[in-house]
Amino acid sequence: MQIVRRILLYTFLGAIALGMIFPLAWMFVVSLHEHPERYGTLFELARAPWTIGNYADALGTDAFGVYFLNSLFVAAVVTAGNVIFCLMAGYAFARRDFRGKALLFGTVLGVLMIPPHVVMIPLYRMMVNFGWINTYWSLIVPWLVTPFGIFLVRQYIVGLPRDVEDAARIDGAGEWYILFRIVAPLCKPVLTVLAIFTFLNNWNSFLFPFLFTNDEAHRTLPVGLAFYLGKQSIDWGHLMAGASMSALPILLLFVFFQRQIIQGLTAGALKE
Repeated sequence: MQIVRRILLYTFLGAIALGMIFPLAWMFVVSLHEHPERYGTLFELARAPWTIGNYADALGTDAFGVYFLNSLFVAAVVTAGNVIFCLMAGYAFARRDFRGKALLFGTVLGVLMIPPHVVMIPLYRMMVNFGWINTYWSLIVPWLVTPFGIFLVRQYIVGLPRDVEDAARIDGAGEWYILFRIVAPLCKPVLTVLAIFTFLNNWNSFLFPFLFTNDEAHRTLPVGLAFYLGKQSIDWGHLMAGASMSALPILLLFVFFQRQIIQGLTAGALKE
């Protein structure tokens, strides 16, 4: 019975994995053909001549390289900001006592329940008043710290023992030293999860970069692909080539950090 259950389990998991991998494989195969719309089945498409010309065309036209670098720069800076500021705020909520702490943390939880689209118009007006439209400031500053990140780090630090921090204070260590030299290494699993989650969200972000940018110099990759779709009409080869290059960093991120993702997501459940 155990063997049968294991076979059924792996069959079920294999079917789910195949369903997730197939769209990516289809996208990649389509991107390697000049006119994929001419072929009616995947078998015919696989037998047709393959080419990497779509990738060369996508990189050489429509400022695709600029879009890619913009997305990489914005996502990297926002990720670094979230790791630093959410760590500081989460530590303050978890370890420090100050007036209005409960009320302030309640507002953080309240912001989690507000859909991002609700603040779309006020945030746009704020960017206009600051003169940040068509600048990197509008793509970075509003997202340098998130309530989800604060909540995630705070909950993790609450589960950490205080003994090491108390011993460091007895030895004369200051709060900044304790935070960045003692607490931060212990929070590596949750900070890794926060960094990956933040990078993925910002890399795939479309709505706010679309609102805050009007020129190609500051346009991010998802916005650029949307305009590229309009320019190329139904040129699926070039569109899938652009989408494949857009998905590549995300796939590499998961391949190299999947162990850290799993450890970070399960670490809280394993604490007593």
